[in-house]
Parts: sequence; C-alpha cells; structure tokens
Amino acid sequence: MFYEREPEKALRFGDVLKGYPSTTPMIEEPILNGVGRKYNVNISIPNYCVVMDPCCSIGNKMISLTPLIQVFTTFFDNPYLAEDLTRINRVMKPEQAVPPAVWEKLPEEEKRKRLAEGDAYAFVSLFVYEKHDLFPRYTVHRRKGQRIETNYYMIDFRNTYKLSCDKIHSPTNAPLHSKVLQLSVKTRSELRDKVTFYFARIPQEDKIRME
Repeated sequence: MFYEREPEKALRFGDVLKGYPSTTPMIEEPILNGVGRKYNVNISIPNYCVVMDPCCSIGNKMISLTPLIQVFTTFFDNPYLAEDLTRINRVMKPEQAVPPAVWEKLPEEEKRKRLAEGDAYAFVSLFVYEKHDLFPRYTVHRRKGQRIETNYYMIDFRNTYKLSCDKIHSPTNAPLHSKVLQLSVKTRSELRDKVTFYFARIPQEDKIRME
C-alpha cells in the first residue's frame, strides 16, 4: 500500500499538499556586491507539493517543500520500470536500471564493474509517487509517435525549497485542509532511505583523503 487510507490529522514527511507556491531564484552569476546584478524569481503554484521536513521539524511558520512533477519519458523505455515506476524508489540490479538494449551494448568490462557493485539506486535524486485518482492525467510522448497516458508523478530532491506560512505552528497546528494524501509507513521509510542515501554519498576524492 503506497498511501494511507485514513491520513492522520497532522503534517508528516512525504505528505502531498496543495495550495502552496513554489519559488526559484534565477541568477546569471553570484551577486557578491549587490550592485548592478540582475536576478529573477520564478513563482508558480504547482497542483501538488510534498513535505520534505521530518514531522518533528515542522513549525515556527516554516516548512520545506518540493513540487510533484511529471515523470521522465525515458522511464517508459525500460520495461522493468514501465511495469511499475515506483521501482525507481528502491535499489535494483544493474541490468534492471537500463533498457535491455542498452545493457546488451555495454562493454563486458563495464557490465562486470556494475555487477560487482551490486544492487543500487538508479536516478538517485528522484522518488516516484504512485498513481492516484486525485492526480491529473497527462500524456507522455514517446518515440515513433507512441503515446502513454499516466498519472504517475515524482519529486526531485534538488527542487526542495523553504516556505514561510503564518499558520504553520506545529505538525498538528497547521492548515490541515491543505493535506490530500499521506504515505504509508513503508513508503515513507523508502522515501527516508533514499533521501538519506542521496545526501550521505561521499565523493570519490573525499574517500581517497579519508583512507
């Protein structure tokens, strides 16, 4: 079960909300002296967004969110993923992470390397949300004129932003009418695991220095 049948009356990590704007500052280069530099702020109101704070950190009129966005067309080129896009949320075998034709064309040395590394996350910054009747359907246009209708959505951890809201005082003292879906305990654990992996990765150059 991906979603809870009866959501709690509290904001939780991974909850789907509606009614909150998304903001993205855009600059050409760092604004170091504050003079003569142009910047823009892109503001939109996505249909839905997701809570990225642990519930114990929600409050003080602040919350971290990320918009639900449409999935990538290329996901459907991989039969293993196309059968269930939420497989992206979990570790998978190396040969499952790419379409069969791509795997077959890989040099044997590269195949051996990936197999030796074992099961791993693919698309490490992404987490797919299961289809739900609340989500608008949209069309994915594939090669050769193929079209797929879907209402899978996903979040990208890189899109997380802070929002201030006067009515968010705690997980239970907040605009709960804006909450539309809650993840099951199992799904929320999967989201937590993947977010943790995303931020806990150690760059190769740091590994070398640590040895």
